[in-house]
Amino acid sequence: MKTILVVDDEKNLRLYYEKELAEEGYRVLLAADAREALDCLKSVRPDLVVLDIKMPGMDGLEALGRIVSQDNQIRVILNSAFSSYKESFMSWAADAYLIKSSDLTELKKTIRHLLGEGA
Repeated sequence: MKTILVVDDEKNLRLYYEKELAEEGYRVLLAADAREALDCLKSVRPDLVVLDIKMPGMDGLEALGRIVSQDNQIRVILNSAFSSYKESFMSWAADAYLIKSSDLTELKKTIRHLLGEGA
């Protein structure tokens, strides 16, 4: 079973993603911020990280840099409400950049693609 770490400071969004992705057959881990995510990565190696950008404390772009420097084989999807970060040099290290939506079709499709699971 593939493991996905969802990092977002919005609790309801984390729980929604957890429910939806678990129904797709993934093991889902949750982190409320970047520091919690980095702590989680010390003990668990997820197959993919869904990472918000705007969070209190360390933002997702800094966390992305740390994740990639720790293990560049972990797939990372930047998942933001803001398209403006897409042009940021730091976001280029991510495997995908998606705008948040209540419809998770595109997120699920991107996850399947990045994990080599086909459509």
